[in-house]
Amino acid sequence: MTNTQKALELIGTFATGDTEKAASLLAEGYIQHNLAYGTGREAFAGSVSYLASAPVKTTVKNIRAFEDGDKVFLQTVYNFAGAGEQVAFDIFRIDKDGLIAEHWDNLASVAEPNPSGHTQIDGAMEIADLDKTEANRELVKNFLYDVMQGNNSAKTPDYFEGDIYIQHNTAIADGLSGLGAALAAMAEQNIRMIYDKVHQVLAQGNFVLAVSEGTFGGAPTSYYDLWRVENGKIAEHWDVMETIAEKSTWQNQNGKF
Repeated sequence: MTNTQKALELIGTFATGDTEKAASLLAEGYIQHNLAYGTGREAFAGSVSYLASAPVKTTVKNIRAFEDGDKVFLQTVYNFAGAGEQVAFDIFRIDKDGLIAEHWDNLASVAEPNPSGHTQIDGAMEIADLDKTEANRELVKNFLYDVMQGNNSAKTPDYFEGDIYIQHNTAIADGLSGLGAALAAMAEQNIRMIYDKVHQVLAQGNFVLAVSEGTFGGAPTSYYDLWRVENGKIAEHWDVMETIAEKSTWQNQNGKF
């Protein structure tokens, strides 16, 4: 199996309840960064077993899958034991033995279409421009530094093709104009979206996923942003924001990042 296939097989065990398959895919020292779950292979298998025993079947629908070196990043819709649909970004690291050794994620409830009618998961699917992977990764790194971290905000228009920007954030309309209007509306409510640190920037071709840490309205927040790049410009965006849980509630001590 490819690394992507291994990751898809693993998340599929949430629906099938196949603990043996889950255990066979995981390294014994599996590191879990979802703070609601215990760490280690046995803890993951225990979660699979628990979901299998629930009266409502868990569903898993993968939307997009990408591979970057020893990491796989996925966009998926889950419904864990009937608790409601959630959109997730998952990242899995595969070790030198071909086993899944580490996991990070962000989840958010499925919401209604945004002001431009886009959902959290629709839009472009095709992975292209594999020869531009590193250039696109560098573009997004620079965009994060200049724009999202506010170091060179005047450069914002340089990253877009005019007002062409397809937006899948649940509260923001299309276009650079839509982004500006949303940020202005938040500012009026004294809500600030701050990106303090970028932890990972993963890429395959025209798709780039960034994992960042900051605050939203003062609350510690994990930002997962997926951008599609076209002709050297940012053309489309999906995201999942998640408030970082209070440390007293963590089920592992690996940290969110």
